[in-house]
Amino acid sequence: MSENVYQKNGYENRKDYLKCMSEDYGVPLEVVYSLASVLGSTEDFDGLINALEDAEGMFEEEEF
Repeated sequence: MSENVYQKNGYENRKDYLKCMSEDYGVPLEVVYSLASVLGSTEDFDGLINALEDAEGMFEEEEF
């Protein structure tokens, strides 16, 4: 079985990747899911990161 793009980048799957992005950028997971849904999986490593960089710091630090 070949690795998918998420596994090649050190994540179990897309869900694990999105959870890590939520933690890394301090953006609530629900917001990350919403952005990822609108942008689509083809933008996970480009457009989503840009959106998270823009959103970084807009949310108070919360326990996830």
